Amino acid sequence: MTLLAELAAAIGPDHVLAGPAGAPFLTDWRRRYTGRAAAVVRPASTAEVARVVGICLRHGAPMVPQGGNTGLAGGATPDDSGRAVVISLARMNRIRAVDPLNDTLVAEAGCVLQAVQDAARQAGRLFPLSLASEGSCTIGGNLSTNAGGTQVLRYGNARELALGLEVVTPDGEIWNGLRGLRKDNTGYHLRDLYLGAEGTLGIITAATLRLFPLPAAQCVALAALGTLDDALALLARARSGFDAALTAFEIMSGASLDVVVRAFPRQRVPLAPAPWYALLELSDSEGEAHARERFERVLTAALDDGVVRDVAIAESLAQGKALWHLRESISEAQAAEGKNIKHDIAVPTSAIPAFVAATDALLERWLPGVRHVTFGHLGDGNLHYNVSRPESMPEAGFLARQDQVYRLVHDSVQAHGGSISAEHGIGQLRRDELPRYKSPVEMALMRRLKQALDPRGLMNPGKVLPPPARFARPPGGDAGGPAKPDPRRPG
Repeated sequence: MTLLAELAAAIGPDHVLAGPAGAPFLTDWRRRYTGRAAAVVRPASTAEVARVVGICLRHGAPMVPQGGNTGLAGGATPDDSGRAVVISLARMNRIRAVDPLNDTLVAEAGCVLQAVQDAARQAGRLFPLSLASEGSCTIGGNLSTNAGGTQVLRYGNARELALGLEVVTPDGEIWNGLRGLRKDNTGYHLRDLYLGAEGTLGIITAATLRLFPLPAAQCVALAALGTLDDALALLARARSGFDAALTAFEIMSGASLDVVVRAFPRQRVPLAPAPWYALLELSDSEGEAHARERFERVLTAALDDGVVRDVAIAESLAQGKALWHLRESISEAQAAEGKNIKHDIAVPTSAIPAFVAATDALLERWLPGVRHVTFGHLGDGNLHYNVSRPESMPEAGFLARQDQVYRLVHDSVQAHGGSISAEHGIGQLRRDELPRYKSPVEMALMRRLKQALDPRGLMNPGKVLPPPARFARPPGGDAGGPAKPDPRRPG
């Protein structure tokens, strides 16, 4: 039998899409990558996923797992060979179990994140992973990329929210590791191999997720700041004053909110213009009055001491949502202005002011008039350091310099002890940069893991790991501007 015939027999012909029917699955969310595939398959159970993997293995067909296709690094898009089978997990969308006494929920990989949040809330619990794409991203994709979001400061990344996994291995076997245990010291922790691996070591089909008590009240405030050093001082005060009740501390440049107001005139910043703003969220276990009293005490002291210029505390749920909407609209507003060069980086929180000052200056010297749209999760050191073209420069000319901008920013990240990907993953976007910023020992260990678990290299090939001999790791970098390209580097 042919590959397509076997797949149709295994999961039903209606769920094997070829030709134009599969086109929506072949382009990533940012429309940066478009591939080709032998077929797109939509299994409905873990057993069907295992059958699909077994068939692909026999035919030597590469496999590309896909969730909500909302990723930002091209990790769920096939290459252009037309040989791959895209395995969409969207039909695997059941909440299998909720255990409020154990504070766990078992969800299949195709469950939309918002559906998981709603199921937890119906049981009187909180699932705290929160992303702008939560209405369309899926839990399998969240775990495969170790998603972060706005509440990492209190609850951690997706890795910390998964107690157990169910995985189909590259040879079509099913590993059931869904035990809802906080303590399980029985050898290698296999779960951590698959979290953040972007489907290159196996396909996550379900997960046991950690739940938390619902807060009695949430309070949101926006603070205007003069400098990033002031933001760090406010963060220190908030941590000291609120401890674990501080669930979010977001930073936004004044320029980033200017972009939002230009794109969406109905949105308003309720404070006078400032170079920086911080968005704080407090989740209180006692009630709204108690939360507001704590907010007022800490923020009033910060005002009196000159740490912040002004503060607006939300008076209602609607006002709190409006403040969050400012933060969540930045990426969409940037897209409305045209294409930009995005960076999802992490540096130690204490190094953020120095990183931003140094990198802004380097870019300005190299590309005068460049615009910086910087925002992100200050509490955990993750910045979305986005770069927009000088107004006088055509978009095509700006995008032609993309590789040099990446190199300059990423070299600066490394110089400040950081990482070139904080929460979006490596995918295709950063794959070829990885050897420059990871040691040869790290790269060799990653390759050994890939070879051991996926010896035929069929599981999401071309993601995370570049071909072994394709890039050299140069000795150090050029601090004064973009490094010279490796002569072996294509393009």
